[in-house]
Amino acid sequence: MAVMTIMEEERRSRVASAAELGIGARELSVYRWSFLLAVVYNTVWGVAVILFPRKPFEIGGLPVPDATALLLWQCIGMFVLVYAVGYWYLWRDPLRYAPFALVATLGKVFGPVGWLWAYSQGIVPGSTGLTILTNDLLWWPVWFPFVYKAVIRPSLSRKH
Repeated sequence: MAVMTIMEEERRSRVASAAELGIGARELSVYRWSFLLAVVYNTVWGVAVILFPRKPFEIGGLPVPDATALLLWQCIGMFVLVYAVGYWYLWRDPLRYAPFALVATLGKVFGPVGWLWAYSQGIVPGSTGLTILTNDLLWWPVWFPFVYKAVIRPSLSRKH
């Protein structure tokens, strides 16, 4: 029991409190709910793409790619599914695992950037943007403020 107490005290000393970061209880609750929704979303999306890789193309009226491209698509599904684990940790303890939110948010920025480039080159049709909307853009309004308050601002204010 003493070991757990020491570990908990050590964790508390490393992780700033929500109040110290300027995050109120209600705001922290919103962040936690968004991470829990991300757990569910990524689990469902990832499993669906892994098990039924042709379906999104068929539903979108797009040509079904060859076996190699489908395998790569399933790999993307696996990445999305694996991120659900990180979101679960964020849901459980957002401040402790805040750096993972930065990594995830960077993916949610670079995904749309890549899509815009591919769309501008005529590589993907506009209908594929729905995936960008639900996988990436939907999360921006909640995650950007969290990442700023919990990761970026504290890093900028540390004296080196």
